[in-house]
Amino acid sequence: MNFLRKYKHAWIFPCYGIFYLICFAYLEKTYPMGSNINIIEMKIDRLIPFCEFFIIPYVIWYFYIIIAVVFFIFVNKKEYYQLATFLIIGMTVFLIISYLYPNGQNLRPVVFERSNIFVTMVQRLYKTDTSTNILPSIHVFNTIGVHIAIADSKELGKNKLITNCSLLLMISIILATMFLKQHSVIDVISGILLAVICYVLVYKYPQKKECNTAA
Repeated sequence: MNFLRKYKHAWIFPCYGIFYLICFAYLEKTYPMGSNINIIEMKIDRLIPFCEFFIIPYVIWYFYIIIAVVFFIFVNKKEYYQLATFLIIGMTVFLIISYLYPNGQNLRPVVFERSNIFVTMVQRLYKTDTSTNILPSIHVFNTIGVHIAIADSKELGKNKLITNCSLLLMISIILATMFLKQHSVIDVISGILLAVICYVLVYKYPQKKECNTAA
């Protein structure tokens, strides 16, 4: 009971995660590929080659997000609230956009030039993750959110090895969304812009307010 009371804040993001998955499943069923959805594409998307090796950072993303959330739950309650708020705002905006502006892309390769374990992993990814509801890229948004939390952390921010590895992983994951043909460049740009807005709202604005109050 003491453990549950001490870490009762831990349920905020998991509970929202359940809500998010239910809404996302509804959107996937309501606006499947082939229905009246808006195709997201830029000319540069066709110039970016498919590279199956980017499946590695793409899959690592799941562990990256989970480990970061769990870390802040147990290490720093305030920073956990900041990260959870950041992620929840962006994911909610994504759900609203997906509902009001159903979207998808036709960038995925139909035939693969090579046959290896990485291509097999990509094929399995395509089967479980449709090419609809892609704007803005939550893969990109959440990745940036976690890196910001790590870089801003009292416990991790001063550790150059951790922050540099996080930065490298963030860049790799963002590139993976395009090289695996999971997202258009537009999705990536919109994910970055949304992350910038949330960073100002969740991190910079409260800091500025605290400084003004202290002064």
